[in-house]
Amino acid sequence: MEEFDHIVIGGGASGCVVAARLASEGEARVLLLEAGYSNKHPLLDMPPGIFKMINGTKFMRYHKTVKQEHLGGRVHDIPQGHVLGGGSSVNAQVYMRGRPADYDEWHAELRGSNDGVDWDWNAVMPHFRAMEDNNRLQNDLHGSGGPLLVSDPGHIDHLSRLFVQSVQGLGEPFSPDFNGKAQRGVGFYQFMNRFGKRSSAAYAYIEPQAKNPNLTVRLRAEVQSIILDNDQAVGVTYADKTGKLHSVKCTGEVILAAGALVTPKVLMLSGIGPKAHLEEFGIACQIDLPGVGENLVDHPEVPITARVKGKHGYYKQGDGWRMIKNGLQFKLFGSGPITSAGVEAGAFVNPAAPTDAPTIQAFCVPIVYVDRDTRHLVEDGYGLTVTTVVVKPKSRGSVKLASADPKDMPLVSPNLLKDEADMDAMVDGQKFFLRAFEASPLAQQVDKVMLPSPEDRSDEALRAYCRRFVKTNYHPAGTARMGKDGDPMAVLDPRMRVRGVKGLRVCDLSAMPNINAGNTQAPAMMLGDRCADMVMGRL
Repeated sequence: MEEFDHIVIGGGASGCVVAARLASEGEARVLLLEAGYSNKHPLLDMPPGIFKMINGTKFMRYHKTVKQEHLGGRVHDIPQGHVLGGGSSVNAQVYMRGRPADYDEWHAELRGSNDGVDWDWNAVMPHFRAMEDNNRLQNDLHGSGGPLLVSDPGHIDHLSRLFVQSVQGLGEPFSPDFNGKAQRGVGFYQFMNRFGKRSSAAYAYIEPQAKNPNLTVRLRAEVQSIILDNDQAVGVTYADKTGKLHSVKCTGEVILAAGALVTPKVLMLSGIGPKAHLEEFGIACQIDLPGVGENLVDHPEVPITARVKGKHGYYKQGDGWRMIKNGLQFKLFGSGPITSAGVEAGAFVNPAAPTDAPTIQAFCVPIVYVDRDTRHLVEDGYGLTVTTVVVKPKSRGSVKLASADPKDMPLVSPNLLKDEADMDAMVDGQKFFLRAFEASPLAQQVDKVMLPSPEDRSDEALRAYCRRFVKTNYHPAGTARMGKDGDPMAVLDPRMRVRGVKGLRVCDLSAMPNINAGNTQAPAMMLGDRCADMVMGRL
C-alpha cells in the first residue's frame, strides 16, 4: 500500500491551498486526489469562459436538487467545478471576502471550546492579505506579492457603467473597494485574474509546486471512503478513471476538501454521520454525528432581465466573426471583451434600512442570463441582467445519501427562499433594482424589462416570480460546520477537526458556521490556508 504523510481529498480552492502549503512549507509527502479533470484548457483560462462552460461541460458536475415543494415542486441545478481548482477554475472570478462582522460572528459562536482558536476578523484578515497580489491596492487590508492575482476588470461594458451611475442616482455611494472599510455601495468588482488569464487556486498554488517531489496530484480520482482504524483516520480508498480501486495509507492527517455537497457524502460513506440515516443503507455507523449533511446554506439569486436599445453587452460576442474579432484584439493588444469575466459591476445595498448592513448583493451582467430550467421563458437578444442575492440567508437545507453506492450523487435540498425573512429581503431587493432600470442614465438604454413581468409587480406577484426563478449563486456551504464543545450539531471543532475522529479535518466551505456576505472563493482559500497552519502547528 502506498503511504503519504497527508492525504487531501478534493482539489478545489481550499484543497489546492492546503496541499501546496503542506508539501512546500511543511516538507510533507502529500497526495492530492481530485475527482475531476485538468484545469489546462483555453476556455477555462479566459475570464469569460464561464459562459461557455456553465450550460454543459465535463468541467462541471451538475447536482440536481430533490423536488422543492415550497417552490412548487421545482428541481433546479447546482453546478460545481469538476476540475483541478474546483470553482476557482470555472467561476466568474469575483474577489470578495465578506465583511468583518461575518468572522466576528463565527468567533462568537465558537468561543468557549477547550482547544479553541480565534476566528474573528483580526485573525482571518492576515491570511487574506498574505494570499493577495493586488494590482491597485496595498494597505492594511490588501497585499501585493502573494500567489493569488487580484485585478480590476480588464474591460468594462457600457451597460455596466450606466448601471453604476443609475444606482448612485438612487442614493447609494460609489464604492472603490467592496473589500474595504465598508461594504455598502455600488461600483466595480475586482477579479482573480491578470492580463486576461484566470488566477485559479490551481494556477496560484499547485502549478508552482509542479516539480516538488513532495506533492503528488492525481486527477479523475473519485474517493470512495476514508479508512478508519477505530477512531483514527489511517487512509483513503479511491477509484481511478477506469474504476479500479486503490487504497492509500496516511501516517499524518486526512484533510477533506471535496466541497459542501460531496464532503458530507464522503463522511457518511465512511460511517461518519447520522446513525439512523446511515443504517437505512446498511452502512455501519463508526462515529454518530447528526450534523453531517445538515445546515446547508447557499446564497439565493433572482434575475431582473431587460431588453436594451442598441447592440450593447455581450450578446453573441463569442460567436462567428465577433469571436474572431475579439480573439484578434486580445491576441494583438491584450484588450477587449475577452479580458472581462462578463460581470464587471455590482452593489451591496439594504433597501429597507440603507445605512444598516447590506442585505442584498447585486451582479450586473450585460446579457440575458437566467438558469437552465427557465431559459425558455425569456427571449434572447441584446440585454442586461441584474441579479439580486440575499447575502445572509436564514434558510437551511440538507445533503443526504441516495444509496451506499459511491457512484450515486447525493440528495440535495437547498431550500432556497424557504424562510420568509429571505423572501422578504429578496422582494425588497427586486423592488430596489427595478428602480435602477427606471433611473437615468440606464433608463434611456432600456427598451423593456422582461423579467419580472411588468404586468403585475405586486408583492404577491414578485414572490411568485422569485419562487419560479430563484437559483443558486454557486455558494453551497455549512454541511459539516464548526461548532463549540457541547453543540450536538457541530461536526468540527474550531480547529476543523472532525469530532470523535483523530487525524481527520475538513477545510472547505462545509466548515463554515454561517455563510459570508459575498462570493465564497476567497474565504474557501482562507480556510485552506488556516488549515495548513493548524496541521503544521502554527495556529
